Amino acid sequence: MNKQMKKMTALLNPQLESFIAVAKHKSVHAAARATHISQTAITQRILNLEQRLQTTLFIRTPHGMQLTSEGEKLLRYCHTVVDFSQETISELTNSGIHTIQRVKISGPTSIMVSRIIPSCNLLMKKFPQLYFSFDINDTNKVIDALRTGESQFSIVELEEVTRDMKSKRLLAEEYLLVCTSHWKKRKLLEILQSERIIDFDETDPMTMNYLKKFDLFDYAQSDRLFVNRTESLIKLVCDGYGYGVLTKEFSRSFLKNKQLIALNSGRTFDHPLHLAWYTRPEPPTYFQAIINAIT
Repeated sequence: MNKQMKKMTALLNPQLESFIAVAKHKSVHAAARATHISQTAITQRILNLEQRLQTTLFIRTPHGMQLTSEGEKLLRYCHTVVDFSQETISELTNSGIHTIQRVKISGPTSIMVSRIIPSCNLLMKKFPQLYFSFDINDTNKVIDALRTGESQFSIVELEEVTRDMKSKRLLAEEYLLVCTSHWKKRKLLEILQSERIIDFDETDPMTMNYLKKFDLFDYAQSDRLFVNRTESLIKLVCDGYGYGVLTKEFSRSFLKNKQLIALNSGRTFDHPLHLAWYTRPEPPTYFQAIINAIT
């Protein structure tokens, strides 16, 4: 186990240390190798922990050891203890040196780049010991990072917020229907009827939702192109391979540089998002400051 992991698990017993390792590495073999403990010892610790708690923490799948809902709760508890131990040790060993506090925020590209990161960068001036990790993630795993405690905050849709979470509604993202500036002389309906939609993946409903809101859906082709990186999606649209939706904030520079134009008279489709987190018994000052800063 490396020095950083030893510091992080300072207030956790060996069973919980092994539990964290298996949760992180998805297998007993990889956890044993990472912690320099035998696989037998790791397995026995997990079994003993499950017996103590009278619950199942992992299920075996083709993709490795997956946490049960009870396992997710325990992992979240472990991360909370780790955070608390860092703060407590810093106070107990107060020598005028501030221990680094790390906070991870997960969310989709558009809002993370345009709003979350700039807001948090300002906070680091107020809290010099605060170091952020920004998990820019356009998949449905954003909420999983919060449930397991890997992230302290996630940007999610309201239906993903469960009763045991706290949330704050953020300013809605405004989506524009955009295409390459080379099509500026073409009619909207002609573009919809002859060009393809470019979306993030097959589960991405944003372009379809936009078209439905403005009664344009029946004019559009059903075929779509997919690219699961926002930067690549924008490039395909700019190069004229299709059209799609982008947030007003994220597309502003491309519109200004005349790489893109807004279709449908620039009308926008509002998509509300929420900042979600789990409550902590005694949250540090910076925790509430993050909640207040993100709008």
